[in-house]
Amino acid sequence: MTLTVGLVLCGLIALNALYVAAEFSAVAVQRAQVAKLASDGNERAKALSALLEDGAALDRYIAACQIGITLSSLVAGAYGQVTLAPPLMGLLEGFGLGPGSAASVAFVLVLLALTTLQVVVGELIPKTLALQFPVRTALATFLPTRWSATLFRGFIWLLNGSGLLLLRPFGIKPGGHQHVHSPEEIRILLAESRQTGALSLEAHRRLERGLSLSGRTVRQLMTPRKDVYAIEVSSAPDELLQRLIDSPYSRVPVYDATLDQVLGAVSTKDVIGRVAAGGSIPLLSQLLRPMPFVPETLRAPPFVRFLQEQQCSKAMVVDEFGGVQGIISIEDVLGELFGDVGDELERSGTTPQRLPDGSVRLPGAMRCADAEPWLRTRWVGRATTVSGHIIEVIGRLPAQDEHLCVDGVQVTIAVMGPTTVSWVLVHPAEPPAGDAAADATGEAR
Repeated sequence: MTLTVGLVLCGLIALNALYVAAEFSAVAVQRAQVAKLASDGNERAKALSALLEDGAALDRYIAACQIGITLSSLVAGAYGQVTLAPPLMGLLEGFGLGPGSAASVAFVLVLLALTTLQVVVGELIPKTLALQFPVRTALATFLPTRWSATLFRGFIWLLNGSGLLLLRPFGIKPGGHQHVHSPEEIRILLAESRQTGALSLEAHRRLERGLSLSGRTVRQLMTPRKDVYAIEVSSAPDELLQRLIDSPYSRVPVYDATLDQVLGAVSTKDVIGRVAAGGSIPLLSQLLRPMPFVPETLRAPPFVRFLQEQQCSKAMVVDEFGGVQGIISIEDVLGELFGDVGDELERSGTTPQRLPDGSVRLPGAMRCADAEPWLRTRWVGRATTVSGHIIEVIGRLPAQDEHLCVDGVQVTIAVMGPTTVSWVLVHPAEPPAGDAAADATGEAR
């Protein structure tokens, strides 16, 4: 092989590598990073940012890369066979092979050598660099690829047009290359960012909660029926005043005979205002304010929009038969995102407690998502509370002081109610390496 042949082949493989790097970096680059460089005055970044925002232009850019890859590969293969196969065939004939056999063997050897170089040097290495350093690679390959897009303009028009014609019978419309990720892919990206230290454990949990919030229903976020603090409509004024003083809430549901017959809500502000003005407290039915109802299957985002439209902060949750299942407030939604925010629904004496022996005392009504920092693991199932998950796993109501292993966590039933687990003692799982300090920080909060 002469020097000229070697230089030509190296040039063709390098050209292939250029187009591969340009294609992968254009798809993988973060537009915000390029826009930041453009705002700092980088002229090449400005041009690249404009290209990334234009779906049709980006399509042509990617098409130019694909045409360049195909042409450089074909030309390298053809040129290599023409220049390398004949002398190799003569060498093989010198070893006693016949002309036909020597030609076949020479063809295969040249093909294998060129394919290996093309895959390793022309494909794998530039692809790895483009995915590892997408911004730098995209900027470095932008100008030659843009020139190529101008050079291949006719080919691109012909090939894109042919592709659209073939897709039209299937009802598929063309769309520009966009950076679109499914929620599952975003979770993978968050996990990778957490592993590399780009995200703290608390930030990772908060972002994951935000992703999962859209799939949560009000039933999963509500305060259950048995914990709803409500007042019967026939309560005497003195009893009403005492109940409101004892209540941790600013607005309390009012029912008639049974909680399934909620008439509205009474505001502590209204009653205190009457008392402060020196007047008597009227009948409770005269102080009622509207209390909206929402179905238990309603998801969190439309529920928040519903509260905004109704200009209220709470709603009663009902099942398909109209029975009241619980009450939900905007604080419950915020708690799903940020954990315990110390809102009005929090009762004293219901917070987790770390004991001297390292175990943790958790309320059974605590949501599994909020218990995760204390358990140091994630309990996943249909149930949303610690009590519900324990019952779901063992398939029965546990006994007082019973010792259980739930998803790898040692659990002791500390206080068992008639139909639910009130308190548990858990021995948290060992935290992953590097997360112990973060866990301690999260628990301290």
